[in-house]
Amino acid sequence: MKQGSEPADGTAGRTDRETLNSYLDMHLFGATNGVRLFEAASRSWADTQHGRVIAGLEKDIAEERRQLRRVIERSGHRPGRVKMLVAHGMARLAEVNPVNPWRRKTSTGAQLELESLLSLLRGKESLWETLIALRSIDPAADGLEFSDEKLQELLEEAREQQSRIAEVISSTAADRFLKG
Repeated sequence: MKQGSEPADGTAGRTDRETLNSYLDMHLFGATNGVRLFEAASRSWADTQHGRVIAGLEKDIAEERRQLRRVIERSGHRPGRVKMLVAHGMARLAEVNPVNPWRRKTSTGAQLELESLLSLLRGKESLWETLIALRSIDPAADGLEFSDEKLQELLEEAREQQSRIAEVISSTAADRFLKG
């Protein structure tokens, strides 16, 4: 049986730190790119009524990424160098805003840009859900320094952030898809 999985008799296994660290590395990789995509979207939407919402989310996402990195490092793990080099390279590409390079709010690029942000936030929600589930199976899996309350707070924040982007999508969809 793989370390960290639940045995058939219902007793909890031990967390496989190597697998967990790899998983956290991938979320840090995603968060690095997410920060840049939010920065690009913030520039795209700066002159609109939604600019403030996206700019606020940009700051939140950047802080959450710093928090995740600190927690990973405090657990004694160092993120993979190659993964992080690739992440930073892709983040530079994201600064150019490959999804909406002309920063048009009425294009399919704008729709895809917003959907990309929503997808990033959904991935973050999944991270917190996974850590909550893991903690419920193996309370000692706590080497991440997040309390149960903090994990729940981060989960709710990810859901609220998704709601804010979904509101931007729904309130601007007509501008992109309706003629007239």
